[in-house]
Amino acid sequence: MKNVVILASLLLGLSQATAAQTGDAANGKELSVTCSACHGADGNSAAPTFPKLAGLGEKYLLKQMIDIRDGARPVPTMVGQVDNMSDQQLADLAAFYASQARSGGQADPDLVALGEKVYRSGVAERKVAACTACHSPNGKGNAPAGFPALAGQHADYIAAQLKAYRKGYEDESGRTNDGDTMIMRTTAFGLSDKEIEAVASYASGLK
Repeated sequence: MKNVVILASLLLGLSQATAAQTGDAANGKELSVTCSACHGADGNSAAPTFPKLAGLGEKYLLKQMIDIRDGARPVPTMVGQVDNMSDQQLADLAAFYASQARSGGQADPDLVALGEKVYRSGVAERKVAACTACHSPNGKGNAPAGFPALAGQHADYIAAQLKAYRKGYEDESGRTNDGDTMIMRTTAFGLSDKEIEAVASYASGLK
């Protein structure tokens, strides 16, 4: 019951966090030209240091770009990229990337067992929730709720974000833009480096 309450609070918080904004994917495609150097023409980046934006989810993308622009989520590689964009322009970009198909990923066979355990069951003794609750059993996320798709995302990028959230649990220099519920910070704080590596690999390999 407690988990249901936490999830309901998180859903409500996310729904209130980002104002309704209708994006124009066609205009977003034009705006994305400058983004393609790092994220790929269709949002499928080649380098694991840059996230795949394709199919990430419109609501999630919009919130992240607004947070980056407004300083709520510091990303050194994004400095100056969206600083002068309006909410509407960011919504257009989000609509474009959300409409693109995500390329696949590959899980490390040696990490699948541990990664699947963490992803599907969490770590009860450390109160780590299962990833399936928000990111879905197949890793497709929950776009209307603002939960990003993880399937096919670079494993290195997922791991880096989990470590940033883990740091942000105690240090604001880490990632802290997961809302007042701190669901990602709390989850990441309970994971070891090995568990993070495994669950990131597993999520990347989901179809």
